[in-house]
Amino acid sequence: MGNSYAGQLKSTRFEEVLHNSIEASLRSNTLVPRPIFSQLYLEAEQQLSSLEGGSRADNEEEEEDGEGGLEPSSPPNAYQLPPPPEGCCTTDGFCQAGKDLRLVSISSEPIEVPAGFLLVGAKSPSLPDHLLVCAVDKRFLPDDNGHNALLGFSGNCVGCGKKGFCYFTEFSNHINLKLTTQPKKQKHLKYYLVRNAQGTLTKGPLICWKGSEFRSRQNSANTCSSSLFPPLEGSGSLAAFPTEPAPGTNPSVPVGAQQAGPASDHPSVTTATGPAVFNGKDSPKHPQLVKSSLSALPRPSALGILPNSGPPKKRHKGWSPESKSTTDGGFIQGGGNRAKHEGPSMPCVPQAGLVGPASVTFPVVASGEPVSVPDNLLKICKAKPVIFKGHGNFPYLCGNLNDVVVSPLLYTCYQNSQSLSRAYEQHGASTMQPISEETQLLLTVYYLVQLAADQVPLMEDLEQIFLRSWRESHLTEIRQYQQAPPQPFPPATSTAAPVTSAQLPWLAGLAASSCNDSVHVIECAYSLAEGLSEMFRLLIEGKLSKTNYVVIICACRNAAIDSCIAVTGKYQARILSESLLSPAEYQREVHYELVTGKVDSLGAFFSSLCPEGDIDILLDKFHQENQGHVSSSFTASSTKKTAVLDASGVPVCTSYHQEPRGIRPFQLAVAQKLLSHVCSIADSSTQNLDLGSFEKVDFLICIPPSEVTYQQTVFRVWHSGVLLELGLEKEPVTKQRAEQHVLKLDTEAQARFKAFLQSSFQNPHTLFILIHDHAHWDLVSSAVHNIYSQSDPSVGLVDRLLNCREVKEAPNIVTLHVTSFPYALQTQHTLISPYNEIHWPISYSNGVDLYHESKKYFGLSEFIDSTLSGHSLPLLRYDSSFEAMVTALGKRFPRLHSAVIRTFVLVQHYAAAMMAVSGLPQMKNHTSVETLEITQNLLNSPKQCPCGHGLMVLLRVPCSPLAAVAYERLAHVRARLALEEHFEIILGHPSSSISVGKHFVKQLKMWQKIEDAEWRPQTYLELEGLPCILIFSGMDPHGESLPRSLRYCDLRLINSSCLVRTALEQELGLAAYFVSNDIPLEKGPKNEALESDGEKLSSTDEDEEAGTEGCFEAGSTSEQRGPVKRERSHSHDSASSSLSSKASGSVLYGESLAQPSGPPQGELARSPPPCGPAEESRTPGEIQRLRVSQGPTVISRHSPGLAPQPDSSLRTGRRSLQVPAAPSSQLSSSSSSSSGSSSTCAVPTANVLVLQASQCSMAKACRQPPIVFLPKLVYDMLLSTDSSGLPKSASLLPSPSVMWTSSFRPLLSKMMTSTEQSLYYRQWTVPRPSHMDYGNRAEGRVDSFHPRRLLLSGPPQIGKTGAYLQFLSILSRMLIRLTEVDVYDEEEINTSLQEESDWHYLQLTDPWPDLELFQKMPFDYIIHDPKYEDASLICSHHQSIKSEDRGMSRKPEDLYVRRQTARMRLSKYAAYNTYHHCEQCQQYMGFHPHYQLSESTLHVFAFSCSMLGEEIQLHFIIPKSKEYHFVFSQPGGQLESMRLPLVTDKSHEHIKSPTFTPTTGRHEHGLFNLYHAMDGANHLHVLVVKEYEMAIYKKYWPNHIMLVLPSIFNSAGVGAAHFLIKELCYHNLELERNRQEELGVKPQDIWPFIVISDDSCVMWNAADVDCAGERSREFSWSERNVSLKHIMQHIEASPNITHYALIGMRKWASKTRGREVQEPFSRCHVHDFIILNVDLTQNVQYNQNRFTCDDVDFNLRVHSAGLLLCRFNRFSVMKKQIAVGGHRSFHITSKVSDSSVAIVPSQYICAPDSKHTFLAAPAQLLLEKFLQYHSHRFFPLSLKNHGHPVLSVDCYLNLGPQISVCYVSSRPHSLNISCSEMVFSGLLLYLCDSFVGASFLKKFHFLKGATLCVICQDRNSLRQTVVRLELEDEWQFRLRDEFQTANAKEDRPLFFLTARHI
Repeated sequence: MGNSYAGQLKSTRFEEVLHNSIEASLRSNTLVPRPIFSQLYLEAEQQLSSLEGGSRADNEEEEEDGEGGLEPSSPPNAYQLPPPPEGCCTTDGFCQAGKDLRLVSISSEPIEVPAGFLLVGAKSPSLPDHLLVCAVDKRFLPDDNGHNALLGFSGNCVGCGKKGFCYFTEFSNHINLKLTTQPKKQKHLKYYLVRNAQGTLTKGPLICWKGSEFRSRQNSANTCSSSLFPPLEGSGSLAAFPTEPAPGTNPSVPVGAQQAGPASDHPSVTTATGPAVFNGKDSPKHPQLVKSSLSALPRPSALGILPNSGPPKKRHKGWSPESKSTTDGGFIQGGGNRAKHEGPSMPCVPQAGLVGPASVTFPVVASGEPVSVPDNLLKICKAKPVIFKGHGNFPYLCGNLNDVVVSPLLYTCYQNSQSLSRAYEQHGASTMQPISEETQLLLTVYYLVQLAADQVPLMEDLEQIFLRSWRESHLTEIRQYQQAPPQPFPPATSTAAPVTSAQLPWLAGLAASSCNDSVHVIECAYSLAEGLSEMFRLLIEGKLSKTNYVVIICACRNAAIDSCIAVTGKYQARILSESLLSPAEYQREVHYELVTGKVDSLGAFFSSLCPEGDIDILLDKFHQENQGHVSSSFTASSTKKTAVLDASGVPVCTSYHQEPRGIRPFQLAVAQKLLSHVCSIADSSTQNLDLGSFEKVDFLICIPPSEVTYQQTVFRVWHSGVLLELGLEKEPVTKQRAEQHVLKLDTEAQARFKAFLQSSFQNPHTLFILIHDHAHWDLVSSAVHNIYSQSDPSVGLVDRLLNCREVKEAPNIVTLHVTSFPYALQTQHTLISPYNEIHWPISYSNGVDLYHESKKYFGLSEFIDSTLSGHSLPLLRYDSSFEAMVTALGKRFPRLHSAVIRTFVLVQHYAAAMMAVSGLPQMKNHTSVETLEITQNLLNSPKQCPCGHGLMVLLRVPCSPLAAVAYERLAHVRARLALEEHFEIILGHPSSSISVGKHFVKQLKMWQKIEDAEWRPQTYLELEGLPCILIFSGMDPHGESLPRSLRYCDLRLINSSCLVRTALEQELGLAAYFVSNDIPLEKGPKNEALESDGEKLSSTDEDEEAGTEGCFEAGSTSEQRGPVKRERSHSHDSASSSLSSKASGSVLYGESLAQPSGPPQGELARSPPPCGPAEESRTPGEIQRLRVSQGPTVISRHSPGLAPQPDSSLRTGRRSLQVPAAPSSQLSSSSSSSSGSSSTCAVPTANVLVLQASQCSMAKACRQPPIVFLPKLVYDMLLSTDSSGLPKSASLLPSPSVMWTSSFRPLLSKMMTSTEQSLYYRQWTVPRPSHMDYGNRAEGRVDSFHPRRLLLSGPPQIGKTGAYLQFLSILSRMLIRLTEVDVYDEEEINTSLQEESDWHYLQLTDPWPDLELFQKMPFDYIIHDPKYEDASLICSHHQSIKSEDRGMSRKPEDLYVRRQTARMRLSKYAAYNTYHHCEQCQQYMGFHPHYQLSESTLHVFAFSCSMLGEEIQLHFIIPKSKEYHFVFSQPGGQLESMRLPLVTDKSHEHIKSPTFTPTTGRHEHGLFNLYHAMDGANHLHVLVVKEYEMAIYKKYWPNHIMLVLPSIFNSAGVGAAHFLIKELCYHNLELERNRQEELGVKPQDIWPFIVISDDSCVMWNAADVDCAGERSREFSWSERNVSLKHIMQHIEASPNITHYALIGMRKWASKTRGREVQEPFSRCHVHDFIILNVDLTQNVQYNQNRFTCDDVDFNLRVHSAGLLLCRFNRFSVMKKQIAVGGHRSFHITSKVSDSSVAIVPSQYICAPDSKHTFLAAPAQLLLEKFLQYHSHRFFPLSLKNHGHPVLSVDCYLNLGPQISVCYVSSRPHSLNISCSEMVFSGLLLYLCDSFVGASFLKKFHFLKGATLCVICQDRNSLRQTVVRLELEDEWQFRLRDEFQTANAKEDRPLFFLTARHI
C-alpha cells in the first residue's frame, strides 16, 4: 500500500469500523451492531471519497468524547495502562525522567529539534489546561488537507532528550498521558507549536487530521458556499480573528470558537452546560481579527463534522452528569491561526459567497449520506431555515450552505435536561431515570404547537417544561428523598408506561394535527437525511408556507431515535438566526450591508409606496414653496399663555424650577450600609483591613469609555464637595482637580492607573477606594487580551487593571463595584463574598414608608405595573403598525438584517410624521400613530412655554452605522422642512462628545444664565428643556443620565433578538425616572412586576424580613376617565392606543405611578436638573456658572451625593395643578400624554394638535415618567409572567458572559429579596471561559473571595453615584474620628485657694528639681485635680476660705456626663486599646504567628504581709516572650523575682521603672498598648487584674504580663490593687537586693521606682518654656506631644531621684494658665500617673479597703511621713474618656433579687438589727458613697462652714464638697499642720489604730455641738474604742445614734457611732 492515500484509507477504514463495531457491542445489551462489511462496502464509492471518515459511524467522534469526560464513566471500554517502571516520575505534565514538558513552563527555553521533526502540542486528559511539548517526525503528521500522514509514529521527548519512540503507545506512557482509552496520535496530538515574534513557543494551528476539524477542499472555485463558523454559544467572538474586512468580505469568519480565552486550551467548554437561550452575545466585546486576508480561509466542504458529544444514549447507565460534553463546535479552535500561517497557499474565496456572518453557525455531528441544500432556498422561502440538531446523528449538508443555519442549542438543551442536578443527587436520586428522549421530543412538539404565530421558541421555556415533566413523573420518589435519608434500595419507580420510539411519530403527528399546520412532522424510515431532503423539497415547492416548525423524526434505528427541528417560519427563523450572532458580528453584518449598498433596494421600495412620488421630491417641492418664510404654525408667538417677563424683559418660564440640593434619605442609608460593611471587614479576625492605620481617604472612579458619562461623573465629583470633605483639595476646587479622580477605561487608562497604584504604594496610611462604576461592562478575562493584545489593547482592560496582583494585595485599596445589573458578578466563581454585597433598600415594608422622600422612583416594575388594568395609560407600549411593516419587509428582503429594516422603517416614519405635522397631511398615512404622536408633541411643546422649553425624544439605535444613517436622514428632512431652529437632532455616541447647534447652545445659555462664551453642553443632563431628538447609539448604554425633559424613550430598534436579562434591563433603565411624590396616590394593585435589580429583589439584610412585596400605591386617574377597566392585552399597540390616549389629558399631571418598591440601580436619577439627582439642586445654568467660575461653591460639605433629589417644583409656594374632573372629551391630548391623534381627528394643519393644557413641558416632567416604546418581542417578554409570577425576562440568562450550571434549576421567585436573588445566581451560574472570574474556582469556599471587595447594586438612575460619594465622606469622617479621642479637658480647681507662700521654685529653667530648694517648699494640701471637684476640701493653716468659694455640687449621675472633654487627634506616641492593629506593634500585641496564645505560663509568687497578717499568694501570667524580665530558679521553674535595673544604668534603650496598670471591666477599651507611647523602647508592663477577669484579659492581651489578684479581692476597689502592687514591689526589691548583693551590687543601687498608671492615660505632653524676659517671671511657653519614653527617661535621669517618694505630672487642659507651668515643679498631690519610690514609702501603705480618693489619702500619708512629693509641671498627661469599666463597674443593688426599685445613697446605712433591705455591695463602698452625699447628717455644723472643718485622723474620706476636712496623722514625728488655733466642727475617727490615744485627741478644740463619728469593723470594737479613747468625757452618746452599713452579717458591715460635743 505504501504511502498512497487510498491504501491508507482502506486499511484504516477497516480498523476504524471494526473498532467501532466492537465498541458499540460492548456498550449495549440490546443493540445489534451493523455488520462491519456492510458498513464498509455497501456505501457508494463516491460517498466514501467525499466523506472520508465522516460517516465512519462515530468512531473518532466517540473517542473525542473521552476528553469531555465520557470514557472514564464507561468501564467496559476502559483502557488498561501498563504499570510505570519502578521509581520513575508519574507526575502529570512531566516525563518519566522527571522533566517538565508543559508548554507554559518551557515556552522560553531553547529546544533542540532534529531535521525533519516538528514541535507539536499533546493534550493530556488529566491536564486539560496544558499542552505538553513533543517533537514528532513530520512524515507521520498530515498535510494541510488532512492527508498523507504515514501510519505509525516517530517522536522524541523534549524533556529528557530520549529519542526513537516508534509507537505512540510507548511515547504516551513516557510522557505520562495516563490515558483511559487506546492511545491514538490523531486524538492526542492536537496543535502545531510555533515561535512568536518574541521567540516564545506558543500554540499554533490545529493539526488537521483527516476527517476531523478543518477538512479543506481545493475546488472552492466551483461553489459559492463559504462555510462560515461564527463562534459557538459559549465561545464568543473570539472566534473571529479577521482584520478590518474589506467591504464585501465577511469578517466573521471562524475561529477558535471555544476559546473564550486562552485559558481554555480544551476546545470543549461550550454550551453543554450552558444556557440554551437564543443569544449570540456571549462574547467579548472586542473581536480580534485575523491578520491575513480573508481569501486565505480554508473551505470546509461539509458541515457538522463534530464528535458526538455529551452523554451516551439512555441505555448507557455509566454517564455522569458532571462530565462536561466536548460539544459541538469545539473543533473550530485555531482555524484562524491556520489561516494566518497558510494564507498564501490557500485558494481564494469568492466574495459572492460571503453573505453575512452566517451560514452554518453551529456545525454539528454528521453521519450518513449528505443532504444537498437547494439553490435559491432563501429567495424562495424568504428566510434562512434554522435547523436545530436534536437526538442522535445529524447528516452532512452540502450545496448552498449560505441559506441555512445549523445550531446545537436544542441538542445541548436535551443533554442538560438528561443530567440530574446535584440537588437531586444528594438525596440519592441518581437511581431515578432522567426524562427519556422520546418524551423530550414529544414535549418539544407540544411546546411548538402552542406557540402563537408571533412568538419565538425559548430554550428556557423548554428546560422548565422538561423539569416539570420529570418532577411530576418522579414526584413520589422526590418526596421520599426529601423526607427520609437516602436508602440503599430506592422505592419502585413510577409504573406509567413510557413513550416508545415506535409510538413517537404517531403521537407527534397527532399533537401537530391541531395547530393548523404550523408544526409539520416528517417521519423517516432510514435516516434524517431523507427527512431533510423532503423538507427542502416541500420548501422549494412552497408547501410549507404556513408552517413555522418542521419536526423530523427517524425512529427506526435500533430503538434509538434521531431527530432535528427546523424553524421555517419567516419571523421565527429570522429572529433565531440573528440571535446567534455576537454583537460584533451583528455590527459587522450591518456595516457590510450598508457599505455594499444592499439597502438601496429598501429606499427604492419606500419611494414606490408614496403615491405623490418619492418623498425627497415632495420635500424639495415643499422647501421651494416655503422658502423665505417659516410656517406660522411654529412661531413661539402662538403660545396661548401670557409670558412672565423678568427684569430685563426676557420671558421667564414659571415651570422651570430648581431642585434643592442635598443627599436623599435612601442615599444616606446606602452610604451608611457601605460604611458598616467596610467596618465589618476591619473588625473581622482576618485583619484584612486595618482602619486604625489610615489617616485619610482617597479614591478613583473607573467608568466605561463614554465621554458623556465621564463628564457627568466629573461634574458630580466636582460639585459634591467630596474633594473638600476628604481634604484632597482646598477651595476653590477646579474641574481639572475633579478629573484626577475619574478614570475613563480607554487606551490611555493604563498609565493613569499605574500612577494610582504608585500613589497607593507610597501612601500606606491613606485608604484608597477604587470605585468600579457600571461594573457589569467589560468582564472579559485579561487572558483573552494576552492572545489578541496587538489588535485591540482595550480587550480585558477591567480585568487587567482592577484584578491585577497589586490591587488584590494592597492592604490599603478597597474595591467597590457599582452596578445596576450585578448578575455577572454573582457566579460560582465570583471574587465578591455574599456578605460584601450591598443592595439598594426597599422603600416600603408592610405598607410603611421606610424612607420619607419627596420623589418616588419609577423603574422597571412600575413601568410594567402601568400596563395593568385599572391604571391610567400604559407607559410601556409597542407599535403594531410599525411591527407589521417590519415583518412584511422582512419577507420581501430576506437577505437584509432586521436591524437595518427596522431602522429604515422607523426613520421613514419619523420623516413622514415631520412632514405631516409641517403641513403635508397626506403623509400621516405613511407613519404610525405612535410616531406621529411623538413628533407632534416634540414640535408643539416649545409653544407651551414662554421660553420655548421643549421635550426630549430618545431614539435608541444600538448599531453605530445605522445611527449615523438615521441622523443624516432626519437632519436632511428637518432641513428641507425649515425646522432647524425648532428642535435639535443630536447624535450621541459613547466615544464622542455632544454636538449641539449654535442656536440651541444660545438658548441653553439663556435658560441657564451662563455667560461663558466658550460653554458647550457636555452631558445629556445639560440639555434639559431643549426640544430635541437624541439618537443614542452604542451597543450598551454606559450609565449616561438623561434630563427631566425626556418624554419619549423610543426603544423600537433595540436588538430584540438578544434576550439576556442584563441587556433588556439596561435598555429599559434609560427610562428610569423620579416622579414627584406629593400628588395623592390612589390604591392600585400590588406590585406584581419584576423587581429587576433592586426592586422587589432589592432589599438589604435588615430590610428583608419585611417581605419585599409591600403594597405600593400607584397613581391612577380613573375617576377622571370614568370607571372603565381596561385589560392589559389591548391598548398598547397603535390600533387601540390611537384612541385610548386622547382621554388622558396631561396624563393627569403625573400619575405618580411610582411604586418605588426598591429601585434598580442608578447613577443619578434624572429627576433633578441636568446635573442629575441629588447631584445638583441647581438649574443647568447655575451648574454652568459654577463650572466656569474658579470653583464650585459647595453649598453643603456634607452632601457629596449627586443623586436624585426631591423635586422642589411641586413644593412650597407652588400652586398645585389641579385637573378638573371634567369629561374626558375636554381633556384633549397633552404633550406628554400618549398618542396625539385619533381616527376622528385628521391632521389637515399642524395647529389642530396644539396642546391645549398650555403648560411648559418641564412642569409635567417631574410628574410623569417617559413613555417607552418597545419591540413587540420584548414587550411580550416583559408582560408575560412565568409560573413564579415574575416577568419572563427574569428567567432569562442573566448575562451573556455566564451560563447556567444546570437545566434542573428552580425559577427565580417573586418573593426573593436581592440577597436571595444573588445567592440564586451564585448557585446556578458559572462564568464562561472568557469571563474574568473564570479562573477563580470559588465553589463556595470563603478563601476564594477577595476580602476587600464590595458590590453595590441598585436600580438604574436611582442615585448610586450620590450614595457612594456620600460614603466616601462619612468614611473619611469616621477615619478622622478613629484617629481622634475624647480626652478630659478641665481646668484645675481651687486655684484661687492656692497658698500664697513665700516659697516658690524660682529656678524656672531647671530641667530637674534641686533637692535643697525643693525641701524648703511647703506642701500644698489643696486638691487641684478637676475629677475631685465634688470632694471635700482639705484645710491647711494658711487658708481663709469663704463659704461661697466652693461651687455647687453636681448630681451624682451627672458626674460622668457633665465632665468636659476635648476631641484630640491621636499622636504617634499614643497608647492604644485592643482595636488598634499595625505592623509595628503586631509582635508587641502578640497577634503574631510566632507567638501562640498558649505560650504563656502561670507562676505563683508568695510573700507575707504584716498589714494583712497572713501570706499573700499572687499569680503571674508570663508570656514566653516576656520571661527575660524575671528570674526563675531554673528554666521553667519557680518564679523567684522580677529583675530590677541599677540606679547607675544610663541606657537609653529601655525604661527602668516597671509599669503597673490596675484595671477592671476594660479588657477591650483599656489603653494597654504602650508600644507607640514608649516609642518602641523596651519596658516592663504588668496588667493588674481581678481573678474573675483573668481569662478575658488574657484573650485580648495574649502578650501582656498579668498580675492576678487573689479571689478575696474580686469585689475590692482600686485601693486593694494599689496596696498589693506596692507590697509586692517592696518584697521584690528586697529579693533583688539580696540576689544582686551576691553579685557585688550595693543594696542602695537597685532601682526602687515603679510606675502606677491609670488604664485611660492616652497621650503625654511636654511644655517648652522660653524665659527670655529680663525679669524672671516673664516667659512664653508652648506644648507638644512627646513619647512616654521621653518623659520617663527625663524623670529617671533626675539627680538625687531616690530622695523623692512620689513623682507625678499635671493633668492636661486646653486652658492651662501660664502660671501653672511657670514653676517647673510643685510639692503637691499627684494623681493618675505616678512614679512611686517603694523603698522610701516602705512604711506608708495604701488603704486596701478604699474605692475612691485612695490616691489623695495616700498622698497625705506620704507627706505626713516627711517624704517629698514632686509634680513636674512641664509634663502633662491626657486621660481618655472611657464610658465602660473602672469605677463604673461597681453597681449597688438590693440583695432581694426581684426588687427593681432604685437604691438611693440615703439607704446605704441603717440602724443595727432593723429590717432594712440589705444591699449587695462591699461595706466600704456603701460607707464612702453615703459620706459623699449625706455626711451633713453626721456633721450638721460643718455644712458650708469652711472656717471650722471636720478633723479627720489618719485618713481622708470625702464628706462632700460642702464640708471641709483637716487631715492629721497620729504617727509620732509626722508632719501636721498647726491646729492650736483651729476650732473644729466635727471629729471623724475611721478604723483608728493604737497610735490614736486619748491624749492625742485632747490637743484639739471643738465647737459646742460639734459632732463625732467613730467607724469600726464591728460593734464590739466600737465600744472598746469609745472606752479606750475616753470619748464619753467630752462627747454625749445616745443609743439611737448607732448605725451600720446596709449589709447582711455575712458581708461584714461597718458600724458607726455618733455623738455631740458637750
